[in-house]
Order: sequence, then structure tokens, then C-alpha cells
Amino acid sequence: MKRFHAHIAVENLEVSIDFYSKLFGQPPTKQQDDYAKWMIEDPRINFAISARGHDIGVNHFGFQVDSAEELAELKGLAESASSGNVLGQGLAACCYAKSEKHWTIDPQGLAWEHFYTMSDAPDFGSDTANQTGACCIAVHKSDQDGLLAKDACCIPKGPPTTQGACCG
Repeated sequence: MKRFHAHIAVENLEVSIDFYSKLFGQPPTKQQDDYAKWMIEDPRINFAISARGHDIGVNHFGFQVDSAEELAELKGLAESASSGNVLGQGLAACCYAKSEKHWTIDPQGLAWEHFYTMSDAPDFGSDTANQTGACCIAVHKSDQDGLLAKDACCIPKGPPTTQGACCG
């Protein structure tokens, strides 16, 4: 069964954890110094926030699945939607989890991640404040920069999806 995923970059993790815990009526399922995640059952959502130097706001969307078969199905859908512009990241340590995943970018420049989580990981993953090589990042830097700003980035070492994209 699929679970919708949203990852938001926040300025103040403590204040945001307090807000979302009250909004969702439950504390985070997982919490670290720079990250928190709520696994909500109704509706089924994996909602994560992090304070890792990224621009504040939507970082990415996605779907978490319960099996490799579901992940393969979503990869086919992502390839169809993006004319084959899908980055297969394979096994990755990201967001304190070990997962198999792939990424694509929607027409607005938002990153979409599909992943199957196998276990917890002790570290966040390969992430940097400037978003180069990050495992969980936004495509655009800010509204003033446009959707595919040169100094932002899209998905980790991903293929360019439009002319002027920063990846590739």
C-alpha cells in the first residue's frame, strides 16, 4: 500500500515540531537534531521536516511503498509521466533510512521521490547546505530565481529535464 510523502524544509525545527505535533495530534515517529517525521495512518502520509540549510518550504513530494514490486510500478509511471527522465538512485541512505529510490521532476520543477524503505540508518545521508549531491532537495531556489535556477539544483546528479536545468 502506498503512503503519500511530503518533505518540508523548516527554519526552526523545535518550533516546527511543536506546531506539527499539535496539528497532527501526535509526536513525531522519528526525531533527530535536524529532522523529524510523522507516519500518520489516516490519511496515510509520511510527513517529514528538516533544518539542514535548504530554502524554507516544500523540499519534495513522493510516495513510500511497502514492496519492491510497488516501487517498480511507480518507476514505470514516473518514466511515462516524465518521458523517461527518471533518476534511479538505487540503494541510498537518506533521511535516517536505508531505501531504494528513484526521482523525477514535475512540469513545475518540483522533485518527486518514490522509495521503498528497508531499515533505519544512523545518519541523515549525503546532504549539504548548498544542495549539491543532496538526497532530499528542492528543484527551485526561490520564486525570484525561477523554477530551475542555475545555483539551486534538482535531484542528485540527475538528468536535466529542461534546458537550463542545473543537473547533469
